[in-house]
Amino acid sequence: MLEDLLARWITHQRWFAGKGRPLDDLGIESHTVLGTEGEAQLCHLVLSVRQADARDRYQLLIGIRAELPDRLKHALVGITQDGVHVYDAAHDPTLARLLLEGMAEGQDHGPVRFRHTRGVEIDTTQRSLVLGAEQSNTSLVYGDAYICKLFRRLIPGVNPELEVVTALAERGSPHIAKPYGWIETDLDGVPTTLAFMQEFLSTSNDGWDLALASVRDFYGQLEDVSAAEAGGDFAAESHRLGAATAEIHRRLAAAFPTDVVEPHEVKWMVEGFRRRLARAVAEVPELAEHADVVERAFHEVEELTGEVRVQRVHGDYHLGQVMRTPVGWFVLDFEGEPGQPLEERRALASPLRDVAGMLRSFDYAAGHLLTDHPEGETLRPKADEWATHNRTAFLEGYADVGAEDAALLRALEYDKAVYEVMYEARHRPTWLPIPLAAFR
Repeated sequence: MLEDLLARWITHQRWFAGKGRPLDDLGIESHTVLGTEGEAQLCHLVLSVRQADARDRYQLLIGIRAELPDRLKHALVGITQDGVHVYDAAHDPTLARLLLEGMAEGQDHGPVRFRHTRGVEIDTTQRSLVLGAEQSNTSLVYGDAYICKLFRRLIPGVNPELEVVTALAERGSPHIAKPYGWIETDLDGVPTTLAFMQEFLSTSNDGWDLALASVRDFYGQLEDVSAAEAGGDFAAESHRLGAATAEIHRRLAAAFPTDVVEPHEVKWMVEGFRRRLARAVAEVPELAEHADVVERAFHEVEELTGEVRVQRVHGDYHLGQVMRTPVGWFVLDFEGEPGQPLEERRALASPLRDVAGMLRSFDYAAGHLLTDHPEGETLRPKADEWATHNRTAFLEGYADVGAEDAALLRALEYDKAVYEVMYEARHRPTWLPIPLAAFR
């Protein structure tokens, strides 16, 4: 049975969220033929996977061939009893081209609907290649023109990335990759995003990589120079990134509803911060000596008497979510934290939440190279200097943080650092000194 093949295969996939837990049941909720190309057939599957009390849905693009070419054997799911080869069609450029054709023509295949952004033309001759670095999704790059993200684990509803990028594009934001099309279906009676395709920024550089190059240059300086005087100074880029972030926030505020949070609601928010801090101290005892500092920061927010402005934000903002192109900074991945419920990812928040996330990312860039560096302790003052230099430049570029916002920003940064402490302790213990340094 196809279900048996998929059950053995899915637990080994990078994007499968239930690793380490027994798979109790796997069923096929929907099986839709999307087209054929030569002897190959492309099918879209929605799987229902049960593990203990949890049930998740995943989507697969399945290719079916009588014989599998050598170039696709790495994508084999299994061979049925009658000798048919079933494989992950995301890796087959011949079948992946059908996705381009579907979006270009606005095709419907049963419950699966292909759509394109108004006024665009899609070149259906582009050949696809699967990017290998992602965890929760799979992205297909078509030539140097498009990147199509397949959302592997499905949550009913419109994905925030499609919603936000489309709204920003309609308002002419210069800092987002142009949207071209999407694929959708209905889950639980709700239109649900299956895939989203945007312009591929082929001549761009990842913000994290650029920052690490600057840190590396600074650490390697033979002379005793400041971060501002060192070769590879990143501050001008940090300033431009701050300005781009502010522009994104302004257009988000224009595109979606905004609100204000009353002081008593701010206190509820701080109580959530405190609960996270208590859990972190229980898990990571080294954090206990810094708890008083964090508590003072939280108390300052509780003393605020004014309203706090909230709006749609990025929600998972850091240097790995931005790309530098020849024309400026571009912001990616507006889907928020993939593990969070959709309503939480769409929830209004202070734009300072994004600012705090980026400020923490500068600290991570500075501290990352020290984790296994033989002169790590000696270089710690340089790490602090680089981070402070670039954090300041980012805030000056953002230019929308008043004195009354300083307490909230500080509390949001501490809350983010507390989250990072728990994450690193659970998943990357060698990185734990990076967030712990924030409290020193």
